[in-house]
Amino acid sequence: MKKLISLIAILSCVAVTNAQPVAGSTITTEKQKFVLESITTELQRPWGMAFLPDGRALVTEKDGEIRIIKEGKLLAEKISGVPAVFTNGQGGLLDIQLHPDYAKNGWIYISYAKPDGTKGGATTIARAKLQGNTLTNLQELFTAQPSSPSGAHFGSRIVFDGKGYIFFSCGERGKMENAQDLTNHLGKIMRLFDDGRVPKDNPFVNKAGAKPEIWSYGHRNPQGLYYDKTTNTLWDDEHGPKGGDELNIVLKGKNYGWPVITYGINYNDQPITDITKKDGMEQPIRYWVPSIAPCGMTMVTSDKYPNWKGNFLVGALSFQLVARVEVANGKFVAEERILEKIGRVRHVAQSPDGFIYVLTENPGTISKLIPVK
Repeated sequence: MKKLISLIAILSCVAVTNAQPVAGSTITTEKQKFVLESITTELQRPWGMAFLPDGRALVTEKDGEIRIIKEGKLLAEKISGVPAVFTNGQGGLLDIQLHPDYAKNGWIYISYAKPDGTKGGATTIARAKLQGNTLTNLQELFTAQPSSPSGAHFGSRIVFDGKGYIFFSCGERGKMENAQDLTNHLGKIMRLFDDGRVPKDNPFVNKAGAKPEIWSYGHRNPQGLYYDKTTNTLWDDEHGPKGGDELNIVLKGKNYGWPVITYGINYNDQPITDITKKDGMEQPIRYWVPSIAPCGMTMVTSDKYPNWKGNFLVGALSFQLVARVEVANGKFVAEERILEKIGRVRHVAQSPDGFIYVLTENPGTISKLIPVK
């Protein structure tokens, strides 16, 4: 009954638009009208997107390719020099981001599932430079321990705070107890210097047996990260099991509860736990029941979408839409669901010139949102 009441309360805060989006059409939402422009429909499971200063965009494909978008078109040529990836299940080539000072140092960061030489793989962070269309000077900065043959829950989003630090996520690889165990990296969000060094003020540096890279723990599978440089706030979204997806403010050293507390149940409809709150464990800012399967997200900072500024756009895999989530003072306000039935939304990105791009898998598409008055 408690969960039913919570579900009713959540749904009462959600506005839904049901029209299936069509490329080239004008879409009217609660606060913004835009034209949905198709960039490409020819990608194979795109995952991450980064924008180069010369106007090109780089897009990762999960099976191990980096594709190039130039002048609004997908090029046939691909980026070479990409490391080998472990492509089991959710594993593969995942996120891609530019260093905040890319124009000066040329570093491109990628996350991927690295093969361990047996039958497993591990979430890995590396950086490289782009020479022509080839990755060079590849440096591995981090590999999650332990490796696992599981194809589940790699996490893998990357963000920078602009102060010399990189944050990235690791899923618990389908073994829920990993998330509460500080002796491994799984089910955690990590913080490093951008060259891979461990900051001395990380929360568990001086805790015996704990992995020093850990920033927060108790996560299940965080596939969305965003760092708000205006407020110095790190946000994540993460997959729950059957229900219990979360949007969190991620704080230093905090425990986000999985699997001790959750608003979800197991896939066989059996309870995982009988509690949703516990002292010493953080509550989500927003949770979803049923699961929308949240993935890559961004906060709208662009003046091109004035009525969306400060809102999150969260990609949803299972519900095949984008959730526009309003928050104020660290609290959930409202949600509008847009672009329903567009496909499994893997990522939402904002380009340096202020446009929003939506990446879907199966079909592998990129769409651009062109605002209109």
